[in-house]
Amino acid sequence: MARTSSVLRIGNASGFYGDRFAAVREMLTGGPLDVLTGDYLAELTMLILARDRLRDPSLGYARTFLRQMEECLGLARERGVRIVVNAGGLNPAGLAEQLRVLAQRLGVPTAVAHVEGDDLLPRREELGLPERALAANAYLGGFGIAECLARGADVVVTGRVTDAALVAGPAIAHFGWTAADLDALAGAVVAGHVLECGAQATGGNYAFFGEHDVDHPGFPLAELHRDGSSVITKHPGTGGAVTIGTVTAQLLYETGGPHYLGPDVTARLDTVRLTEDGPDRVRIDGVRGEAPPPTLKVGCNSLGGYRNEVVFVLTGLDIEAKAALVQRQFAAALPPEGRPAELRWTLARTDHPDAPTEEAASALLRLTARDRDPAKVGRELGKAAVELGLAGYPGFHLTAPPGPGAPYGVFSAAYVDAKLVEHAAVLPDGRRIAVPPAPVTGQPADVRQELPHPLPPGTTRRAPLGMLLGARSGDKGGDANLGVWARTEDAWRWLAHTLTVEKLRELLPETAESPVTRHLLPNLRAVNFTLAGLLGEGVAAQHRFDPQAKALGEWLRSRHVDIPEVLL
Repeated sequence: MARTSSVLRIGNASGFYGDRFAAVREMLTGGPLDVLTGDYLAELTMLILARDRLRDPSLGYARTFLRQMEECLGLARERGVRIVVNAGGLNPAGLAEQLRVLAQRLGVPTAVAHVEGDDLLPRREELGLPERALAANAYLGGFGIAECLARGADVVVTGRVTDAALVAGPAIAHFGWTAADLDALAGAVVAGHVLECGAQATGGNYAFFGEHDVDHPGFPLAELHRDGSSVITKHPGTGGAVTIGTVTAQLLYETGGPHYLGPDVTARLDTVRLTEDGPDRVRIDGVRGEAPPPTLKVGCNSLGGYRNEVVFVLTGLDIEAKAALVQRQFAAALPPEGRPAELRWTLARTDHPDAPTEEAASALLRLTARDRDPAKVGRELGKAAVELGLAGYPGFHLTAPPGPGAPYGVFSAAYVDAKLVEHAAVLPDGRRIAVPPAPVTGQPADVRQELPHPLPPGTTRRAPLGMLLGARSGDKGGDANLGVWARTEDAWRWLAHTLTVEKLRELLPETAESPVTRHLLPNLRAVNFTLAGLLGEGVAAQHRFDPQAKALGEWLRSRHVDIPEVLL
């Protein structure tokens, strides 16, 4: 695929399995592209696909993508746009074969290749992976994708690769980079991270959404250059916005400190420079790359047990007393031998005093039960709750009748020597090309974190943090990530000195028991927090009200603090 063209235009049309179906057509018809990518996988998605595969071994891939290709494969071929997606999930070979059948039926000649080697489930005992795992997949890099494209593939289907590899792979093929081109690779990885979540880079889920038309944001694209620099933009006339703010928000999403580790390169996020390059254009350059670590991350999805939920509605006066009463009565009603391993009560004070509607006068008391035995979270649990109906607090009712327990998943991360993973590109003609691991590896060195000069003392005003700062948050297994950024240099100086780990714990009391790590990213005017264990065993375990920590940043922005008046 290596060409002389100085710019490679890569678009994105999916940030998750279930994203806007029409985005593929929108991106193919909205303007010129060389490559169109789609990210369909997440930690929870892998569990969903694993359960699909249990029911039918021929499944395990994102079926939505097949329907999108039925509509748009001819259009992509007509326009010369290559497709690179991780929609193969747990069965990239199966999806690749289905695409060949589809292409033949449509009469659209298409060379389909796939990447494999990430599925380590058959080797879980040898590699020391969890016994109960339903899926165990290594995060591969972009060189397998590049091999497929360089040898003529029109469509490349992968399983579990890093999200950024969907962009790095085409760039490797186009520019002819090798494993030694660390800075260029790092730049492509950063561009890939910006694109991977679709409209989150163009104003979706954006803290300052009121500043732009985000009713129907377009999907992003990157103009990549040989040195790894890029310009993030979108097709003309599409909704949303591409600004330093929207790009910063996505760069902070689900990352940690200055080192962004990957199988091909470790990108230094503290070296990223963002500059405006015209309307809806943000240039990314200056990214430095270091050798990747010697291990690959492995995402393991296991069956954790069974869970059930009962939600009691508490209305009007004495909410706290009513909640205490139902908890005492429930504990007494539940037979000791049938008590689940975990019972968790959460009171959400959604009630308002002197409310004009009954719903506005009501709070929700949620009981979550979990156990390895489905019987302990099934009939007996529901029976104990329902039997309180006429003997409990005044106004007793539930949001829904209790149902049977449902299985829940647990995500965990493991790490294996990259040399033990058999990364391979399977070409359209069936040939299998082995893809070697990075020849040079290394562990990231500590980066010195220097605080900017503090603001001089001055008068302050009590106000929500969100009047001044943006935030975006998300999940990585059981950990939550929370990035907070300022839009001016003075606001950054205040942020860096004010939002310490101790202050974060004060503003978000729910984090009190979680180990918290803070990193400074001065080039982005940002601090990034990792809150270990806040999400329990991951999103599939439904450990908390917001199991993916999607709104953790918005909760922080709603908290009131004393802000210097000069900044408001």
